[in-house]
Amino acid sequence: MTEITTPSRPSFELGHMSFVELTQDPLTGAMPTAQQRARETIEQARVADQAGLDLFAIGEHHRTDFVGSAPAVVLAAAAAATERIRLTSSVTVLSSDDPVRVWEQFATLDQLSNGRAEIIAGRGSYVESFPLFGYDLADYADLFREKLDLLLAIRAQNPISWSGRLRPALEQADVGPRAVQEELPVWVAVGGSAASAVSTGRLGLPMAMALLLGPLTLHEQTVELYRTAAEQAGHDPATLRTSINVHGYIARTSQAARDTMYPYFARGMRDNNHQRGQGFDLPRQAFDAQSSPAAGLLVGSTQEVIDKLMDYHEFYGLDRALIQIGFGGMPQADVLAAIELLGTEVAPVVRREVAALSQSAA
Repeated sequence: MTEITTPSRPSFELGHMSFVELTQDPLTGAMPTAQQRARETIEQARVADQAGLDLFAIGEHHRTDFVGSAPAVVLAAAAAATERIRLTSSVTVLSSDDPVRVWEQFATLDQLSNGRAEIIAGRGSYVESFPLFGYDLADYADLFREKLDLLLAIRAQNPISWSGRLRPALEQADVGPRAVQEELPVWVAVGGSAASAVSTGRLGLPMAMALLLGPLTLHEQTVELYRTAAEQAGHDPATLRTSINVHGYIARTSQAARDTMYPYFARGMRDNNHQRGQGFDLPRQAFDAQSSPAAGLLVGSTQEVIDKLMDYHEFYGLDRALIQIGFGGMPQADVLAAIELLGTEVAPVVRREVAALSQSAA
């Protein structure tokens, strides 16, 4: 039997994430199949693992222009193709799912991966899953609060007795399998809602923020509210963990990174943003502005990306970043090249610099 070991956590964790979208190539007109994108995604996980990245994440959408409707299934395939990298949902839309089933899937993933599974639970900015699974959007906030409560209760004990308003009660229910890890990590995805930041802080759970477009400082109030609420609830500030999910791309030069990313990112913003064909146009000038040092996109040369990650860390106190590389159907060779640069050239420097800052502050 393989011994379960828990490696020491690096000073800063970096990972690659994908929603496995299907987008027509703006340069060639080619449209990938769902099978092609699924297989490419597993190859991305393998390369990310080999390059030394810490995390591989799959997001959840429920439309035919996304393949990632079942993140745990994709991550299970990634588990078989990797050895070390941690495997997480970049968002599990908990509000429209059943916490018992979510636990079963990710605890199974934890078993298959030898203790590498995580969950990032969110309310869902895309709401197609609510009518699909029979939920009323009028209960949007209450669904998440209640289901997160149940998920955390399942993690804490077994058998479990629980009751709520929107889901049938459980009486001494035996929920299995149990996770390999002593405590399977559950993060909460927060898009910027003050109420979400406060509730996550009160629970003392790690918070995963998303920054699509906007200034790098967009979540200043989000983090302040989160940390204040956590401390007021009696949680040790030293235990609070925060991360950022951003779009990005890395190349040898700034110009090459921007030129490669722009046409695909712009197509994805138009074709895959909320509803196919109902997104928005992103002019090149606006994209370049969003790639500047003060803006959120993480795109440029390796040094530029290092510098911006350090800015994120120093401004927010982040200890993790998930980068969505290749959004909009970027060719696989370009995606893999950026993943390798992120793992082999960016990550070691960021970890070293963050560790040095921590030591100097101690």
